[in-house]
Amino acid sequence: MNFIETKNSLFILIAMTAVATCPEISIDRDLSWLDFNQRVLAEALDERNPLLERAKFLAIFTSNLDEFFMKRAAALEEPLPPAKLLPMLETQARCFREQIVPALARHAVHLRHWEDLTPAQRAEANEFFDRQISPALTPLVINSAENFPFLSNLSTSLVFPLDDPASGQRLYGRVKVPTGVRQWVQLHSETGAGELLYVRLHEIIRENLGKLYPGMKIGATGLVRLTRDAEVEETAVGNESVLEQVRKQVKQRRYEPVVRLEFTAGVEEAIRELLREHFELLPSDIYEASAELDYTTLFELTGLQVAGLSDSPWIPVTPSALREHADIFEVIRAGDLLVHHPYESFEASVEHFIDAAANDPQVVSVKMTVYRVGDDTPFVRSLIRAAEAGKQVACVIELKARFDEERNLHWAAALEKAGAHVTFGVKGLKIHAKTALVVRKESTGLHAYAHIGTGNYHARTARLYADFGLFTCDPAITQDVVALFHHLTGHSHGPDCKTLLVAPTTMRPRFLELIRREIEDKRAGRPARIIGKLNQLEDPEMIEALREASRAGVPVDLIVRGFCCLKPGVPGETDTIRIRSIIGRFLEHARIYYFANGATELTDGEFYIGSADWMFRNLSKRIEIITPVTAAVPKQRLAEVLEISLRDSRQSWELGRDGVYTRDANAAEALGTHRQLMELSLRA
Repeated sequence: MNFIETKNSLFILIAMTAVATCPEISIDRDLSWLDFNQRVLAEALDERNPLLERAKFLAIFTSNLDEFFMKRAAALEEPLPPAKLLPMLETQARCFREQIVPALARHAVHLRHWEDLTPAQRAEANEFFDRQISPALTPLVINSAENFPFLSNLSTSLVFPLDDPASGQRLYGRVKVPTGVRQWVQLHSETGAGELLYVRLHEIIRENLGKLYPGMKIGATGLVRLTRDAEVEETAVGNESVLEQVRKQVKQRRYEPVVRLEFTAGVEEAIRELLREHFELLPSDIYEASAELDYTTLFELTGLQVAGLSDSPWIPVTPSALREHADIFEVIRAGDLLVHHPYESFEASVEHFIDAAANDPQVVSVKMTVYRVGDDTPFVRSLIRAAEAGKQVACVIELKARFDEERNLHWAAALEKAGAHVTFGVKGLKIHAKTALVVRKESTGLHAYAHIGTGNYHARTARLYADFGLFTCDPAITQDVVALFHHLTGHSHGPDCKTLLVAPTTMRPRFLELIRREIEDKRAGRPARIIGKLNQLEDPEMIEALREASRAGVPVDLIVRGFCCLKPGVPGETDTIRIRSIIGRFLEHARIYYFANGATELTDGEFYIGSADWMFRNLSKRIEIITPVTAAVPKQRLAEVLEISLRDSRQSWELGRDGVYTRDANAAEALGTHRQLMELSLRA
């Protein structure tokens, strides 16, 4: 089978039909995603969390919802049900207005509206407008369809009627609230010792509009924010390269259709209708905010250094094996090393691995896959240094990592300039695998060292996302990694991997085989169990296989952070399946798969980690890597994490057979998964 072909077997069709004919076990993907974001919102409502952390979750809720509209809204057959979404938006507004703002004020952090400022504070704000805001503004008018200003994705604008007393003409004004500047402006006039006072940037602009439109009469002013579709249709022209296609798509995304308009109260109906008609939207695409229009601005405030308002700082620890030995290659030769971020330092492990390879004169080759790398990446600098030192460097960059295309284009150009071999993967498949390969010349010949992770090579998110990485020099694994890179850079047919599970060829059939083995063990009276820790569960064939496992009596525990399209506990169908979601300080991102294989003790079963969720796109539309974890110490650590997650009564939400998530709201004293793992890492 050709590696780039999409898996479209009869088994998938059967599975999709089976799930469709059993709606009592199915959950709509998009509604399940909204349930996930409701669990995020619940963190903002949870008074057990520090105040600024609660504000952060309000911002995350909005950021998640923005991404949902950009990715999914245009594909929805029916509009989002108002009864599902609108109460969540109102809850968010009420939480901010009635809980967060008053509570911050009690801690001397004041988020004021213009009307609440003193004359001296208004004067300071007006002077700030003249110096720091006005030069960045572009006052515009809308007077016809032909003279309609461009509104960029997720931009916020002031809109208002604009009357010219001289001509009697009625126009409409639009001023974009500038991005790249702070949206909460700190004022210092008439504040007490230790007090912090902030006012919204858009309110300062609103109160100074007369300076932008002298001689004009300005009517009722409000805010509008729009969201554009991010699903750019891929259209290749002639022999157009992947690089050229992505550059074109990034540019085209700016002009994709609008899928949502958000207004604040005060915007005239005529302006609302003008915008709605111009963007060809339905009334269901229009949302009115009862408080803030864009809560992502609260990210600016979450770093305030006010005692007791934030989580205690967490400094990831250096893995114990790397504390004792400076030579990371020596550590890996001594046995497989499993690292767990952000509990253990990404810098002291993964970054150190690539940096050491760049500096080591014995290293002859360094290869990496890159999906999202970030602006502050140390990896590209290390790879450039390695290439300049004469080492063979290959970097397989996924240019179509959504919203990171421009950044990846930038780093691709920098690597190529340094002499590294840069390729953009395989046509028709995204490269989502997270793996690095270092080849070193040693006394007994060439030896390969590999890192296989569950998360991206992204230094910033590694401090926020909970992920695993396996360092190994096991030939059974490294030979497969070598074959994978040969395929990715040589564009040959799929690699013949014996140990790794590789999508879209061997991963799906191997997972199904592992599930079937548990079914057979259960029927034969042997111990059987399946545990999956993943981000999303949606693939119809995997869902059907799990249902068959449950019918056979196999205990199935699933820890699914995001959307989940399978209902547990349905009599006769999914009785033995238990599903939970863990939401908290860190974003659960690791994929762990466990199969008992006849073992009674958890540590004696089979463990797998890697880049893929049980989603159709991961198993059939992407290049993904899952590796077995066979060494005793890494298996013990994975087992410990699974056991802690399954016992959690603080951060864990349980999915019921009715499709509703619930949690123990009284578990105030219980340590959640994240706190327990932080304490364990400190004792290691």
